Amino acid sequence: MSRHSQVRESSQLQRRLESLNTARELAEGVLPEQELQSVYDVLERAASRRSLSAEHTVVGFFGATGSGKSSLFNAVSGSELATAAARRPTTSAPLAGIWGEDGSGPLLDWLDVKERHTLPPVPGLADEHTGLVLLDLPDFDSTRVENREIVQRMVGMVDVLVWVLDPQKYADAAVHNDFLRPMASHGAVTLVVLNQVDKLSSADASAVKQSLEGILARDGLGQVRVLSASALTGDGVQTLRGAIRNVVVQREATTQRLAADVTRAATELARASGEGEARGIKGNAKARLASELSTAANVPVVVDAVQRSFKRESAKRTGWPVTRWLLRFRPDPLRRLNLGRDDTRPELSRTSLPPAGAPERARTDAAVRDFADDASTGAPGPWRAAIRGVARDGREQLPDALDQAIAGTDLKATKRPLWWVLFNTLQWLALLLAVGGLGWLGVLAVLGYFQMPVPEVPRTEGWPWPTLMVVGGVVLGIVLAISGRMLGGWAARVRASGAAKRLKGAVAAVAEQRIVEPVEVEITRLKAFNAALRAARSG
Repeated sequence: MSRHSQVRESSQLQRRLESLNTARELAEGVLPEQELQSVYDVLERAASRRSLSAEHTVVGFFGATGSGKSSLFNAVSGSELATAAARRPTTSAPLAGIWGEDGSGPLLDWLDVKERHTLPPVPGLADEHTGLVLLDLPDFDSTRVENREIVQRMVGMVDVLVWVLDPQKYADAAVHNDFLRPMASHGAVTLVVLNQVDKLSSADASAVKQSLEGILARDGLGQVRVLSASALTGDGVQTLRGAIRNVVVQREATTQRLAADVTRAATELARASGEGEARGIKGNAKARLASELSTAANVPVVVDAVQRSFKRESAKRTGWPVTRWLLRFRPDPLRRLNLGRDDTRPELSRTSLPPAGAPERARTDAAVRDFADDASTGAPGPWRAAIRGVARDGREQLPDALDQAIAGTDLKATKRPLWWVLFNTLQWLALLLAVGGLGWLGVLAVLGYFQMPVPEVPRTEGWPWPTLMVVGGVVLGIVLAISGRMLGGWAARVRASGAAKRLKGAVAAVAEQRIVEPVEVEITRLKAFNAALRAARSG
């Protein structure tokens, strides 16, 4: 493999690792912690392996008891290390044969391999410049728990896996279910050796090999090369050496191994997540949510109070001064709701609206649930639950937030139209005119009562001016009052319409902050997760 190709493969692997980590981070709180921890372990192993010698390829020999794994290890390595291993005090310790010792120390430290042997060149396999580490590992079906733990750990760490099977146990469910099938994505760095073929006739050896290839195909390892060998006679040993050497000299086993780890981790993450994208927030879903929340939050009650309050205040400002004082005994609808004041801080205000009862709560719950369900349509189960969860959390905060929003909305209750000033001025002028006429008539009556000379009063069309003043003042006051009431009713509807728009806007803002935005964040997170997972799986 050329240096340029190695750099390209390494860069691609780095991008996939970054994408896998992004997917893991995005899935936190959504997918099971166990799945995320598995992904984290893969990322940690990849980071550790890439920081160690890239010039060495670690090849592990795995096999069951009686498979002849150690004998085959000796035959391939041209040594008797594994035989000596049987006399070691700790039989569970892995053993390493090394070609190219420089730089292998930290790598073997990471693998936790204590027993290390530098071996002489082996024709067709390796020399001191090759950079090869062969590991003889404990039997994976050992009755000792620590042996099985070592094998499980090494399966996840070595660059190349050599599975040594024998004619009697090649179809054993333990090796296929526990090891080979879960590692189906690692076919590029897997070799399977049917050992001890010297115990079979040529026809039987061919039949067994064909059967093994069929089982491996069902395990998802149909492309894995299956070799036949005999450590006793030496048959196939040179071929196995050549296969191992070919993997080593290409210098891509480590990258392929880690890429396979990423593929497997991403596949498991995708399985835990499920496939699909959320439908998202479409059409007038926001408007429907805001409308339902407005009704549940008693916005119509506030709008009606705004209209009635304006009409009351309009009558107080434009009605006939003689009778308008009676309106003081009628309570202001807005003040009864603790609204319309201009002397309080909105963020500290609360309304006196009736608390949400069962119908209002049910309406709020249904609106939020329908919104979340519609937006999460198409999302995988865990993500749909996450979308619904954030909507549910926001729903719990709605009553208080909506009350504050209504309390903080400017209802324009203190804004006085200019026409009120005009009507009020005219009303007082009309009253002064009527009172002036009455006073004039009173003076005339007193003079007559005391038999004093009564001056002639001016007349118009035969009507005395004092009488015209009284009648004119009263009639003008009544006309102004009626006109003011009609104009006030129209203006009250306009004022209420504006208040309704502002209140609904405030409710919509609360819905946006408490419900819509969290739901959009989760939908965006799912979209980014799926994109990162696709990038991690594409190799």
